[in-house]
Amino acid sequence: MMRIALVGEALIDFAGAGNLVFQGHSGGSPLNSAVACARLGQPTGYLTQLSTDLFGEHLLNEMQANGIDTRFVTRSDDPSTIAFVQRTPTTNRYAFYAAGSADSRWQPAQLPELPESCRFVHFGSISLLQDPAASSITEFIESNAGKRVIVFDPNVRLSLIKDLAVYRQRVQRWLKSTDLLKLSDEDVETLVPGVSLDEAGMKLLETGPKAVVITRGGEGAVLYRTDHAPMPIVAPKIKLADTIGAGDTFTAGLSVALLNQGVTEAAQLTSLTDAAWFEVLRFAATAAALNCTREGANPPTLDEVQAALKSV
Repeated sequence: MMRIALVGEALIDFAGAGNLVFQGHSGGSPLNSAVACARLGQPTGYLTQLSTDLFGEHLLNEMQANGIDTRFVTRSDDPSTIAFVQRTPTTNRYAFYAAGSADSRWQPAQLPELPESCRFVHFGSISLLQDPAASSITEFIESNAGKRVIVFDPNVRLSLIKDLAVYRQRVQRWLKSTDLLKLSDEDVETLVPGVSLDEAGMKLLETGPKAVVITRGGEGAVLYRTDHAPMPIVAPKIKLADTIGAGDTFTAGLSVALLNQGVTEAAQLTSLTDAAWFEVLRFAATAAALNCTREGANPPTLDEVQAALKSV
């Protein structure tokens, strides 16, 4: 019984600290979120096209090992997308090799029809930067708008954006189908430059979403809703090992916690109480923090999050 579906890239992250020694991991923002959703206890499905190469085989095995429903995953002889991640003390630098890759060429002859049990659909990240996948995903999301809760995490990668003005215009189209927008403070600087986070949060609400969450790294996150004061959540204090996948785990935590609160339709995002929203944010922030206590994108299980919440 699929409850959450994610569409987008699935790639191999080679991570290192700058000395050209890299360790490979399964990755891609939507896939990281899918793994997190599944580990956090919600039946999760994935939509993408995987290569038949050794990396594609690894990605498919990784999905299945985490209990992700792969009925909508197609295969292609095109190569897998590869990314290199250079860790620095304050942030991560990325280099992507995706031209002509299997996931960037996702173009189903007929759009997949999700089961009625699926209530949340996630999209975003670099899969929106290359056609035909970008156009296919846009069409898929618009076909599900109004039927399911649409969650958008732009996960902006400036180095891959050829024309920023055109990209911002396309974001406006995606926002019209979005119910819950999650983005980082760095994303805000690109999409809504020159204003404070609070001003950006309120401006973004005017473009379509019913709720906007802006993450602020180790400082936590802030929720914005129309006719409500901003609601901040403080990030748990941890011993930091790695930030890769933290934002993706936070996004997953939002959907999982909202489902746990009984939210199955977009309209409920506006009627959810402040107390319920606080618990949703707390759950997401705790899941993201636990991911940061280990190397690579390695989201926690539901038991780990619940134990951490009880220990506070």
